[in-house]
Amino acid sequence: MIKAGFSKRAKNLFHRNEWMTDSKRKYREATTWQRRFWEHMIRDEDDFRKHMDYLHFNPVKHGLVKRVKDWPYSTFHRFVKNGFYPPDWGGDELGEIADTDFGE
Repeated sequence: MIKAGFSKRAKNLFHRNEWMTDSKRKYREATTWQRRFWEHMIRDEDDFRKHMDYLHFNPVKHGLVKRVKDWPYSTFHRFVKNGFYPPDWGGDELGEIADTDFGE
């Protein structure tokens, strides 16, 4: 559900013909998602937090934005509103947190 909503909103931003492989064209796949997938059951609150940290920090890690709060498609904003994160979580610039593996 998260994937579908994100894909619809970000389609024009992330679809690039030059990123399309012959295989992606053949199977009419988008350029946003990789084919690999693995299932993971969240074990506890700590595991949930690590996964949320990983998801929310990814746009910074991959150079799409400088701060977590700058990624407009993120659920981070909802998590801040609900008190899960402080508004400045992840820092103002790519720093020490960039070396965190978030359980990867």
